[in-house]
Amino acid sequence: MLKILAPVILLVLVVAATMVTDRPMPRADFAFVNRGDVNTLDLQKMSWMQDLRVARILFQGLVANDVFTNDYAIIPAMAESWELSDDGLEYTFHIREEAKWSNGEPVTAGDFVYSWRRAILPDTAADYTKLFQLIEGASEYADWRQQQLDTYAQQDRSGLTEDQKRERAEALWDEAQSKFEEMVALRVVDDRTLWVKLKLPTPYFLDLLAFAVFYPVYPPLVRQYESVDPDTGFIQAKTGWTKPPELVSNGPYMLTSWRFKRDMRFEQNPHYWDLESLNLDTISTPSINDPNAAVLAYTSGVVDWVSDVTPAYRADMLADKMQFYEENRAQYEALKAQGLDMFEIDRQLPDDPRKDIHAVTAFGTYWYNFNCLPKLADGRPNPFADSRVRRAFAMTVDKQSLVEDVQRLGNPVARTIIPKGSIGGYASPEGLRCISDAQTEVEKQQIIAEARQLLRDAGYNSPSDVPTIEILFNKDGGHDLIAQVVQKNWQEYLGVSVRLAQKEIKVFRDDLKQQRYMVSRAGWYGDYGDPTTFLDINRIDDGNNDRKYHNPRYEELLDQAALELDPEKRMAMLSEAERITMDEDLPMVPLFHYMTVYLFDPDELSGVNSHPRTTQNAHLFDILGDGKGTDKVLTMPPLPPATAGAKIDPRGIETAILDRDELFALRTTPDEETEK
Repeated sequence: MLKILAPVILLVLVVAATMVTDRPMPRADFAFVNRGDVNTLDLQKMSWMQDLRVARILFQGLVANDVFTNDYAIIPAMAESWELSDDGLEYTFHIREEAKWSNGEPVTAGDFVYSWRRAILPDTAADYTKLFQLIEGASEYADWRQQQLDTYAQQDRSGLTEDQKRERAEALWDEAQSKFEEMVALRVVDDRTLWVKLKLPTPYFLDLLAFAVFYPVYPPLVRQYESVDPDTGFIQAKTGWTKPPELVSNGPYMLTSWRFKRDMRFEQNPHYWDLESLNLDTISTPSINDPNAAVLAYTSGVVDWVSDVTPAYRADMLADKMQFYEENRAQYEALKAQGLDMFEIDRQLPDDPRKDIHAVTAFGTYWYNFNCLPKLADGRPNPFADSRVRRAFAMTVDKQSLVEDVQRLGNPVARTIIPKGSIGGYASPEGLRCISDAQTEVEKQQIIAEARQLLRDAGYNSPSDVPTIEILFNKDGGHDLIAQVVQKNWQEYLGVSVRLAQKEIKVFRDDLKQQRYMVSRAGWYGDYGDPTTFLDINRIDDGNNDRKYHNPRYEELLDQAALELDPEKRMAMLSEAERITMDEDLPMVPLFHYMTVYLFDPDELSGVNSHPRTTQNAHLFDILGDGKGTDKVLTMPPLPPATAGAKIDPRGIETAILDRDELFALRTTPDEETEK
C-alpha cells in the first residue's frame, strides 16, 4: 500500500514545497513594465534598452547625467571630481571615499580598468567596443589581441595533454594582460585615482561615461566565472555572476530576485553613497511582453509606469487626452503660459485618467535610405547615384500626412537626421523643404515643379525615363502603411512608377547591408549626447552607412571637428556637415522623429523627465503621498512663455507658433542665470 501511495505522497510534498518557496512577494513600492525581458546584466555586453534601464538601477559610473537639465549636464557619481588636461586628452578621476559595492567593499580605480578592459577585448564581443577605442592604444590593442588569438588557433597542439593546453592558454592570457598595460593609456594611479588618455580630444567623453557600458563590474566576483579556453585561448565568461544572490552592484539598488519570464525585484543598496536621496525602498518589474496586457496592468493598478506604450490604439488614447485638454482649455493655457514642464501641466490639471498617457519626442529619427552607388545590385545604372534625383524624391514626400494620418502620435516632421534641440549647443541646419512645408497650393506646386526640374537636369526628360522605383521595407511595425503613402506621393507628384518590396526581417537586413535596394526604410536612435552619434553613420567606412554615401568634404569636416578644441567652432563644423547631407546631398530623406509613449499618473508619480533623450532613472522616482521619500516634484526648466490661442497638442505643448523642433531648440538655450 505504501508503495502505491509513494508517488502521490511525493507529488504532494513537491507541490507543498513549491507553495512555500514560490509565494507571491508583497507589492513593491514602485512597479513598472520594462518593455521586454532583460537579456543580460553583463554591463559590457549590453545594448538593449530594457537592459540599460535596469543597469541604471543596479550600477553607477564615474559620472551621471542630470536628466532634469536641458543639456543633460554631467554630475559627479562614483567620481567626486576630475581634471582634464589643456590639450583635452588626459582625464584624472578621483573616486569618492564613500563609494562602495553592495557587499561593503570599496569601489576602486582598478575596478574600472578591469571592466573597460573587458569591453576592449575581442573575446567579449561587446556591441559598444568602438566607444572604448577612443582611448589611446585601445584599438591597436584589440587588433593585437585578435592577431594573438588567430596565431594561437593555427598552432598544432594535437600532441599536448589537456593540462599542457591549459598552461599554454593561460600563458597566452598572461601575455595579453601585460600587453594591455603596455599599450592602453588607462592607469590606476592609486585605489581612488583613475587616469585615462584619449587618442583625440572628445568633448562628449564624459557623456559616454554616463552610459551603462562604462559602469564597473565587481572583479573578484566576475573572475570566478571566467576561464581560459585551452583550445581557442579566448576568455570565456559564464553568466552566473549576473544572478541573485551572487550579483554585486555599486548603484542605488540591489537585485534580490530574478524569476525568469516572471519578474525582477530590487531593494535599496545599504552601502550606496547617496542612500538618503532614494524615495523608494523596493522596485519590481513584472515580465509583461504583450502590449495590451501592459496597459491592462497599469489600469488595474499592478504597475505604476509603462515605459513604452505600443498597442495600436495608443493613438486613440492620445486623442482622448487632446479632448481632455479641450475641456480644460482655460486652465491648460494658463499653465502653458508659465512655461511648465508637460508633465507638470498634467499634474496641475484636474484628476482624470485620460491625462495619464504621455507622448515624448525621442532621440531618434525615421528616414528613407537612398542607395548612392553608381550601379544597382543587378548592374543597372542607379538613378539615386545623382544627388539631384535624391533631392527631387525627398522634396515630394508629404511628411505631414505620415505623422497625422499614419503615425497619429504627434511625431514631429523631420527635416534633419538629428532631432532639433536634442543636443545642447548644437544648431541644426534648416533642412531641405518639401511639399509639407507649403503654406498654399501655389507654393506646393512650385515645390513639385522644382523637383521635376531636378529630374530633367539629371537627364530624365520624362517621368517614363525614370526606372521603376522599388521601396524596400520589412513586415510589421507599420512600415507598409508608410511605404504606401510615399509610393502614392511619388507617383502623383513626380509621375514615376513605384513598386513596394516587403520582406521578412532577416532578408530585409541582408538586402540592406548588401545594397540590394533602391530606397529602403531605416531609422536610428542616438547613443550619446553629441552630433557624431548620428553623423558618423554617413562616414564611408562606418558599418551603418548602408547608403554607401561618400562626400570628401563631409569626411573632412568630421575629421576637423575631431581635432577642434573650441566647442563653438566644433559644433559649427558638425552643423555644416549635417547641412551638406540634409540640404544638398540627401543620402537619406528624414521623415519624422520617433516618439516614446509613457503611461503613468502625474498626480502620483514624480521623477519621469520629458527630455528627448528619454533616459529615465528609476532611482529618481517617488510615489507622491505614500509616506516615503521627499514628495518633491522634479520638473524640467521652464519653457519660453507660450502664446495665447494656440492649438491644443496631446503632448501638452503649443503648436500654433512654434513647431516641436523649434520648441526644443529654444528649450536647450542655456539660461543666463544657470551659466553664471
